[in-house]
Amino acid sequence: MSLKIANHPCFNDASRHKFGRIHLPVAPKCNIQCNYCSRKFDCMNENRPGVTSRVLSPLQAMYYLEQAMILTPNIAVVGIAGPGDPFANPEETMQTLRLVRAKYPEMLLCVATNGLAVLPYIDELAELQVSHVTITINAIDPKIGAEVYAWVRHDKKVYRDVEAATILIGNQLEALKKLKAAGVTAKVNSIIIPGINDQHVIAVAEKVAELGADILNCLPYYNTSETVFENIAEPPAELVREIQQATSEFLPQMKHCARCRADAVGIIGEINNEQMMQKLAEAAALPKNPGEKRPYIAVSSLEGVLINQHLGEAERFLIYGRDPENGKIILVDSRNAPAPGSGQKRWEALAETLGDCRALLCNGAGGSPTKVLNAGGIDVLVLEGIIEEAVFGIFEGQDLKHLMKSSQIHACGSSCTGTGGGCG
Repeated sequence: MSLKIANHPCFNDASRHKFGRIHLPVAPKCNIQCNYCSRKFDCMNENRPGVTSRVLSPLQAMYYLEQAMILTPNIAVVGIAGPGDPFANPEETMQTLRLVRAKYPEMLLCVATNGLAVLPYIDELAELQVSHVTITINAIDPKIGAEVYAWVRHDKKVYRDVEAATILIGNQLEALKKLKAAGVTAKVNSIIIPGINDQHVIAVAEKVAELGADILNCLPYYNTSETVFENIAEPPAELVREIQQATSEFLPQMKHCARCRADAVGIIGEINNEQMMQKLAEAAALPKNPGEKRPYIAVSSLEGVLINQHLGEAERFLIYGRDPENGKIILVDSRNAPAPGSGQKRWEALAETLGDCRALLCNGAGGSPTKVLNAGGIDVLVLEGIIEEAVFGIFEGQDLKHLMKSSQIHACGSSCTGTGGGCG
């Protein structure tokens, strides 16, 4: 197998106008909480890690990739970069990489990770010829790291403050060493956060260069509302240039980073086009696994016409399917909700009750039931509008942004002129 390493547009500036990349959003969970990160917003006009319009299973992701290769044949790289961390979702990540390598043997593969949990998978990454790995290292001093990260979840335990940063930094640096020993090209991202680590990035550069990193991406942090750092201004361009110049003494610089979304496709810097977003929606509407029999959609409704009831208040769920002869939406069942008062067991019972449903539509839902139902393979969609329109849209793989509750959509400013992917 001959992998054309120079074709990677993120690692080679000369390739970025010719070769495209695709990020497959198969990794929703994250194992750390950065104080600058929020993954709940989805505006098509913003490019930043952690944002995706859909989360896909590995097999759904393969359909998306196949469609992308038809529409954007210059794709040279398949990457996994979230919307959480690839190795907080190791089964999904590794299965996806295996599937891509088997179908596209000459494709470049890469992953972007915080580095906390990648160590056990480096040997297989090398076997799969994952040629590029990016680790985001914002500090090598745990005291500074403690200001960047709210918590770290490692080996099923949550750590905070300096202890959390110490564990994370130790794993990051060890992973970098092991990646280089395995022959993997390694890029380090360091996010410049004014007043937090802007005077420390040079020390990061010196250390990662010592450990064999190939290229450094010093990029300005992206100010995001509803985060701990929402009141910190983005660093001025002059400061970013100064840091890039200083760190270039240790490593080559990547200066064309577009802070790509977790579902980015095409040439770096281009916004996903409407066709690809439609293919992403189609992929998400497919069964998560082959042979999986989930022909129905559950709805929480007061009167059976509108999606207008909160998940936690529902006493019964309406079950919709399609008429096999004419494809029309039909009501096939009504199922009682488990009795309240049993905490998580209530939602586990509901996941079992709705085990043949691919999605549940409601007017509101808490984090705990959503997490349990998602784990059971059921997407929870908070919508408002006519039941039949929403159910039909899901079966057809349509974009349902127009049915999303306004409180679920982030308005990124009155000047935004987006196309409905999250902005007015």
